[in-house]
Amino acid sequence: MYFSFIIPVYNRPDEVEELLKSLAEQNYHEDFEVVIIEDGSSIPCYDVVKKYEGKIFISYFNKPNSGPGDSRNFGMKHAMGSYFLILDSDCILPENYLASVDENLKKEFVDCFGGPDNALDSFSSVQKAINFTMTSFLTTGGVRGGSEKIGKFQPRSFNMGLSKKAFEASGGFGNIHPGEDPDLSIRLWKLGFKTRLFKDSYVYHKRRIDFGKFYKQVNKFGKARPILDSWYPKHSKITFWFPTLFLLGFVVSVILLIFGFSLPIKVYAAYFILLFWIGATENMNPWIGFLSVFAAAFQFVGYGVGFLQSFIKIKIKKQQPEKAFPELFFKK
Repeated sequence: MYFSFIIPVYNRPDEVEELLKSLAEQNYHEDFEVVIIEDGSSIPCYDVVKKYEGKIFISYFNKPNSGPGDSRNFGMKHAMGSYFLILDSDCILPENYLASVDENLKKEFVDCFGGPDNALDSFSSVQKAINFTMTSFLTTGGVRGGSEKIGKFQPRSFNMGLSKKAFEASGGFGNIHPGEDPDLSIRLWKLGFKTRLFKDSYVYHKRRIDFGKFYKQVNKFGKARPILDSWYPKHSKITFWFPTLFLLGFVVSVILLIFGFSLPIKVYAAYFILLFWIGATENMNPWIGFLSVFAAAFQFVGYGVGFLQSFIKIKIKKQQPEKAFPELFFKK
């Protein structure tokens, strides 16, 4: 058996049902394994797993809560395959996903790959707006797969492939979350492994279903980045500052407007109008374009504030990451 899917789960049986259904409908003709790791859930998905045991080969484990990174490591240690496909439980796969991954690996093997994400027509308008802002070049620069460079790509753990060899050499994911995926990518590079983007091996990623949860998620992303920069200064980029600078620039623009200088705020208005237009055009829905503006605002504020808080604590005050932001670290 070559492929083993690694899927940590925490209190999401409904999502697991959709994911397993999409796995059962894959047009890949070889055997593969699905490893479900119940990460201390109080609402387990065991009954859902039982429904699919005759359709796909499933290995089910239940363990105490220790976070997604450690649960993925647990799954890979117990998996039968020699190449691991790591997914979040809120993903749904197109029927050709596994065939696409297999074709890409045969064409140019790599020990670690990442794929982009997309939105299904059945997703809510808010989910589609959040998906747009998380993948658009206008908001993230395409770092989640849409327009990122193919080589030297940092895979994200909602859609990632990792060879058993690379897992054993690196030890897998660390205990920071979020941020465990770029941390692993950088450690793999230092060990001599390569990473790559498989642009056509995409998943449908449901993400957060409301703006409040989305804000908390991107705020943690912002907090994690200065920590990673302190660990790996050679891989720090000025672009990581952009959301914070965008937010500070907006505040300055409002102040300047009070004193009669309107050009800066007009530039911001033009940006958001462009964001609305592209979001509405890509989704063929002006309401989603409107929601995309709100999603981008939550993204910039959440990430920008988190990044600035973390930069002050980690870079200026020299605090230990685990003490400064204990909520970002799981105890092993």
